[in-house]
Amino acid sequence: MDWKGILTAISKPDKNAATYELSTDFKYTGLQEYPRPQLQRKSYINLNGQWNYRVISGQGRVTFAGPIEVPFSPEARLSGTEGHVLLPDETLEYTKIFTLDKVKKSKHLILHFGAVDQVAQVFINGINLGTHEGGYTAFSFDISEFIHEGDNEIKVKVRDYMDTVGYARGKQSLEPSGMWYSAQSGIWQTVWMEWVPAAYVTSIRITPDIDGNKLDLVLKVSEMKGHLEISSSNQDLIKGYDVKELRDDKLIVEVKLNKYKLWSPEEPNLYFLNVDYGKDKFSTYFAMRHFGVENDEQGIPRLTLNHKPYFMNGVLDQGYYPESLMTPPSDDAMIYDIEIIKGLGFNMIRKHCKLEPMRWYFHCDRLGMIVWQDIVNGGLKYDMNMICNVPTVVRPFGNAKDKNNFFLKFTGRTTEQSKEIWRKECADIMNQLYNVPSIGQWCLFNEGWGQFDAKTCCRYAKNIDSTRPIDSASGWFHENCGDVFSEHIYFDELKAKPTTKPYVISEYGGYSLKVGNHVKRDAIYGYKKFYQAKDLQDAFDKLMIKITSLESKGLSGAVFTQATDIEDELNGLITYDRKVQKIF
Repeated sequence: MDWKGILTAISKPDKNAATYELSTDFKYTGLQEYPRPQLQRKSYINLNGQWNYRVISGQGRVTFAGPIEVPFSPEARLSGTEGHVLLPDETLEYTKIFTLDKVKKSKHLILHFGAVDQVAQVFINGINLGTHEGGYTAFSFDISEFIHEGDNEIKVKVRDYMDTVGYARGKQSLEPSGMWYSAQSGIWQTVWMEWVPAAYVTSIRITPDIDGNKLDLVLKVSEMKGHLEISSSNQDLIKGYDVKELRDDKLIVEVKLNKYKLWSPEEPNLYFLNVDYGKDKFSTYFAMRHFGVENDEQGIPRLTLNHKPYFMNGVLDQGYYPESLMTPPSDDAMIYDIEIIKGLGFNMIRKHCKLEPMRWYFHCDRLGMIVWQDIVNGGLKYDMNMICNVPTVVRPFGNAKDKNNFFLKFTGRTTEQSKEIWRKECADIMNQLYNVPSIGQWCLFNEGWGQFDAKTCCRYAKNIDSTRPIDSASGWFHENCGDVFSEHIYFDELKAKPTTKPYVISEYGGYSLKVGNHVKRDAIYGYKKFYQAKDLQDAFDKLMIKITSLESKGLSGAVFTQATDIEDELNGLITYDRKVQKIF
């Protein structure tokens, strides 16, 4: 047991440490790329750019106002604002004027938001369209009835309740330090519009079946009036397709495939389809692959890819940038991080504490990077001593099933409202990302943050997606459910433990090195500190050799902490500004 490392991890960082301005070199160009690659139409109006904003206090006073660059939160420097941190009793109000030269009477105009943190109420020309809850998922409104030729006004009123209601918040904190990062609010992903015909496909659900050599599709439609046609530029791909069933607003389609190659990180084969539903035309893509759990030749339970044991060698990635927080400043920024991680020999990313824009997942699909996706943690305020520090220091408490009920009282998920919020946000996240070929596993709860009744939650998640393994509790507080046994090991010797499920070390490492002026604050948080690059490299190399040796002993997957430095956390493979690669 590394007691020095434990004391470092649980010690309180200096909240008053000096802070510096830091930026990547990625050029912001408006994030103009089509934001939804798996349902892409030609009619596309990007609304990123300059909006106006106001911050209204709980007493109704306007305390901040001016222009803001969307899709960056007001707390982020690229927003161009004064960096105001929205408080739970404040309202953040956006307005945007857009001009329509002509209103297409036979078509519908759909307004899309990639993500707004946490609760958004949307108005068009003074008409209340509705409210979306949840700060990490996409939503849309049909605004056709409320628009006119000439100038139209979008207004968005946002509340960010942080940990006072129970919504997902990831690692955001109003008092950031250590493992907790700067809070952000408001619109933080692309806002856009598209014209569609009266009968159009509102969503598509794609399930590859490599055993049946087919692709199962569920198309949800606005009206059951269109004739469906599916084609591909790959002439040998589609053997035929049948509309198997019509259910109210859904078409259930089976596409029989003739010649295809399986997807893997080594060969990330993607296939593109053109879909015509009456006058609605869009493109989508898929990959033929299967993620599962099966025993190997020695009878050891393994994670599998395409029915073969596949060791998932991963990195924890939390996706923050110094100038833009959770919003990637450009498409190139997303690609850069994925390619760096893959270039270091990793084949998997555990996407922790947030959802990325859908284009990030597309780049993982095409570049060949498996994704373990967390359901973003939330709930009310956590007791970090009881759910993190004690289980870290006294590991049997964190792994003893009979003691979980005691510790789960401190996880911030004690009200029925917060539990219902989790169920809704879990469903929204899993449904939004279901089609992504590279997602190979879901993680429901991390280290007890917002955890409750994992068995019931696991059944709930399996009803949404039964095609992928589920890690019900990453770290500790295992409740004898889920498809893997998942531990975090930072201070003990790494071992492969015999279990009845695939054994994964879903976090390890945490090696820290401060690199010159490539830091956001004069504070160092990590689980083992190094002061020379060579020492860090040597320790990392030894750790990788150890992980590799454990594969033959039953280890199915491992996640190194982490991809990049973030604020106080200096345990990245590269610095926060992406200018120095620490490990080679």
